Amino acid sequence: TDLLGDLAEVGVSLIEVGFPFSDPIADGPVIQASYTRALDHGVKLDQVFDCVRQATSRPGWHTPIAGMVSFSIVHRRGADRFVADAQHAGFSGLIVPDLPVEEADEFSRLTQAAGLNLILLITPTTPQPRAEKILRLCSGFVYCVSVVGITGERDALPSTLVDYLARLRALTHLPLCVGFGVSRPQHVRQLREIADGVIVGSALVRRLERVHSDGADTVRTEIRQQVSELLAALA
Repeated sequence: TDLLGDLAEVGVSLIEVGFPFSDPIADGPVIQASYTRALDHGVKLDQVFDCVRQATSRPGWHTPIAGMVSFSIVHRRGADRFVADAQHAGFSGLIVPDLPVEEADEFSRLTQAAGLNLILLITPTTPQPRAEKILRLCSGFVYCVSVVGITGERDALPSTLVDYLARLRALTHLPLCVGFGVSRPQHVRQLREIADGVIVGSALVRRLERVHSDGADTVRTEIRQQVSELLAALA
């Protein structure tokens, strides 16, 4: 909860909170390891909701929070109940990476009725007809996967991103936010003219790995500094 407050204070536009899951979908080793640590420590679904509720109930809180969650978790709890719990906790939207667009209509109706955005993923290999279906169900923003592969830090982003985002831009007015591999200020500078947002996960989670060795205060300070540098690259 404290880290969520830190991120809001430094000025991020949105915070993504992942629900720990035992079977990785497109998660790289850093995110996988973080989920394993959480599950080994007995983190439960309701604890994630409680953490977000504590943050969003703070006076003056206005930073949207999106949950990254496997649909198998949603299904196990029951889609109706999960959406209601997310709404009560103060989530603004849900990113569901493994929900096929062909099976997303009902869940889209549930989230829309609850005032939550549904964010689906589009990859560089998504055919245009399928991309159009995904975009029709998306709200809030579009999660544009930058590479074919898994999450994780990379030295460089693919040169094909410009054409890829231009194709999507012609299909939707929703903000295009790029994730997978974005970790450095130079990546942000590369994307700021062609994307509406950048999504950074593994680079921050890697620092969180050192909480027990370096202490929470040190890690929080490092993350604040890292995020501030990424935000400065947007200017």
